[in-house]
Amino acid sequence: MSRGILVVGSLNMDMSVHMETMPAVGETVLGDGLGYQMGGKGANQACACGRLGGDVKILGCVGRDEFGSRQIESLGAAGVDALGLRQSPGLPTGTAVIYVDRNGDNSIVVIPGANRECGEQYLREQDELFRWCGIIVLQMEIPMEAVLYAARRGRELGKTVILNPAPAPDKLPDELLGLVDYLTPNETELAKLSGIAAVGQADLKRAARLLIEKGVKKVLVTLGEQGALLVDGETERLYPARQVESVDTTAAGDCFNGALATALAEGMAEDEAIRFANLAASLAVTRKGAQSSLPDREEVERLGT
Repeated sequence: MSRGILVVGSLNMDMSVHMETMPAVGETVLGDGLGYQMGGKGANQACACGRLGGDVKILGCVGRDEFGSRQIESLGAAGVDALGLRQSPGLPTGTAVIYVDRNGDNSIVVIPGANRECGEQYLREQDELFRWCGIIVLQMEIPMEAVLYAARRGRELGKTVILNPAPAPDKLPDELLGLVDYLTPNETELAKLSGIAAVGQADLKRAARLLIEKGVKKVLVTLGEQGALLVDGETERLYPARQVESVDTTAAGDCFNGALATALAEGMAEDEAIRFANLAASLAVTRKGAQSSLPDREEVERLGT
């Protein structure tokens, strides 16, 4: 299998607001600061791959503006090949407003902008990259038609397809579920996609099996400080997380997915790849920001020794 990783997804400028507690509806609270950082789930996951030593390219859309230029520079600095990006002539680079409380928990509002132009026709024009890679990584911040096309093309070419279903829609098309090798929701996303409110591991497993019955090969649920739960046709296995003091969980899931893709692309066994992803994510939550929180390979390997 090719060691190449193709990330197809969103690119945003993140505006992070830190505060003691999240405001209730109609409530005004004081913030501790406002920061601007590169983000977008596609860009975050590509950067995670690049910093961890993966051979990674990204497809997506930015605006012809300062935020877009800064995003391209950030990707290059992380070792990501961004030559295939499209620059929209009419729409601005996507933005996300992230609210982070004192516990490191967050709420996010995304304004797609140029991400709306990451469509099927654009991806068809990039078929050389689909042929080049061994793993395709997808999320849900670009149009559904693009996600479906990328997964469909990946299956046609025999690639491993990882879908991080975030932000989770009310339902994923059955066709898409049948094209996914690894579905990587968190607990909230799993509950939304399955319709099963998980209050314990038994519920999580039942919800995951419902998605497997619809065609997904493996469901890998990220559980924060509890680690990750793998469910497939034969296996139900919990991979405990390294215990740390969380500062900001903004890009933890993106870090996990990028690390998983990198490890699998290198030929690591599945168990080893998931443990590697857990270690990488455990570092990301100890730092503020999205791409600024992502660890490099040496940091992760130091934890594993």
